[in-house]
Amino acid sequence: MKRTLPLLTLLLLLAGCTTVTGTTTADDRTGGARWRPRPGVAWQWQLSGRLDTSVDVPVYDIDGFDHSRATVTALHRKDRKVICYLSTGAWEKFRPDAKKFPKSVLGRGNGWEGERWLDIRRTDVLEPLMAKRLDMCRRKGFDAVEPDNMDGYRNDTGFPLKAADQLRYNRLVARLAHERGMAVGLKNDLDQIPRLVRDFDFAVNEQCAQYDECGRLKPFIDADKAVFHVEYELPTARFCPDSGRLKLSSMLKKYALGAWRRPC
Repeated sequence: MKRTLPLLTLLLLLAGCTTVTGTTTADDRTGGARWRPRPGVAWQWQLSGRLDTSVDVPVYDIDGFDHSRATVTALHRKDRKVICYLSTGAWEKFRPDAKKFPKSVLGRGNGWEGERWLDIRRTDVLEPLMAKRLDMCRRKGFDAVEPDNMDGYRNDTGFPLKAADQLRYNRLVARLAHERGMAVGLKNDLDQIPRLVRDFDFAVNEQCAQYDECGRLKPFIDADKAVFHVEYELPTARFCPDSGRLKLSSMLKKYALGAWRRPC
């Protein structure tokens, strides 16, 4: 149910009132405000294993399908913002809606068991499916969305995807999230950051330090938007000094993305 904001609250939101985790940005499409995390905010990213809710950080990024509204509510009670992880660019055979994806949009494997790239040109098929997934995130009370596999055009998907196809699809996903009052992050897709930074509220990156690419995320920092960053193979001493200089929200994780973390 949409609630009318008190006048004083609305004025504060329009002024970009700062919170512990970021700012709230007025959203004309929803009549409310959505969260926008600011550079340097600490986070936890856990996509496997029993969720550890004891990590003392302002932001959690967890699997949207695997967790209930009650879990999100419990994190909110601890003053956490919660990001809904979804795969929007690849099909996963283990998801409850997997059979709703026609075979015509399923491409080659993306390197993870049971996952295949999607033909993102087929927005006639994918838009309603992704809209339902984002509806799920909204119903569960998530503050934001992390859409994964957003750079298929740079991979061997089995489809002749072009950069323009990726831009169109990524903007579609961002619009669907914003229409539901949620923030949305750009996952990897470094080449298109200059053209997409306005469409997204934060970035999520894997291994930019290992591949000497972290400087390419600067447009998000310059726009006062967080960059949530993880490394898997480098010791923290190798990337934390640069992460601090760049104002990235960085930590070391294991590939399984369980509870273990070593933040900068």
